[in-house]
Amino acid sequence: MRLTTSALLLILPFLTAAQQQKPLSESLQSWIEKAKSYIPSADTAPVAATAAKAAKNNVVTLKSSNWQSVLSPSESADPSQGPEEWMVLFSGGNKSCYGRCARVEKAWNESIVLFAADPTAPHLAYVHCDQSPVLCTTWAASVPTIWHIQLPVPAADQSRPATTIRKLGLNTTTVTAGDIVKIHAEKTYEKRPVYEGALHPFDGWAARAGLNGPLGYVLYAAANIPSWAFMIVLSMGSRYVMSRRTGGGPARPQQSETLGGAPPANEPAVR
Repeated sequence: MRLTTSALLLILPFLTAAQQQKPLSESLQSWIEKAKSYIPSADTAPVAATAAKAAKNNVVTLKSSNWQSVLSPSESADPSQGPEEWMVLFSGGNKSCYGRCARVEKAWNESIVLFAADPTAPHLAYVHCDQSPVLCTTWAASVPTIWHIQLPVPAADQSRPATTIRKLGLNTTTVTAGDIVKIHAEKTYEKRPVYEGALHPFDGWAARAGLNGPLGYVLYAAANIPSWAFMIVLSMGSRYVMSRRTGGGPARPQQSETLGGAPPANEPAVR
């Protein structure tokens, strides 16, 4: 088959384009790289600012003065819907977290943006243990941790089942927003045991006796007593015990008069 001159001129541009055409994989990679160039990945400040704003608007900050009113079922809660789900982050600064919570705070703020798009998202709360040390002491909360709380709704007869709490520790070097979201989305909290300690903020013996607040202040004060004060008290206590064991008090004057002996010089002799 012989090609005419007109046919050759017609297909020549296509042959030239075929010789210059890159493989599909190279073209696709080039397109991806070009798309990446339009994404401001280097400057994360706007993303961090958006996450921080979302955290401020969607998260309740708990303090000793408001946690009992905040962590209570809403009046419109329906008992048939089950308990209200809460996730409370306990974090801190240099004093309580030794400066290791920066990554946790960043991941928490980013997770709030993801929770905002989830209609089944839990209620979110936050405790800064540098700013609310008494509350953290009252709850015996370590940082950084997330407490997953299932807050029961009172029944029609006003009876209230137990409040289920599970504590989840966070890795300060590897935690991500996805890890925090999975606590709710994949129910990873179910892998942790239910907390039933004496300082349970809802069902512990101190809570039932109404001693949560006073006990928190006592424990916080005891935890902040300097070590040298303990040493002084221990030293005084040991000296008191030793003095009691060795007879204690000043030595009694011995009786100089013995059976058949002479009377003291300042007493007249008896005839």
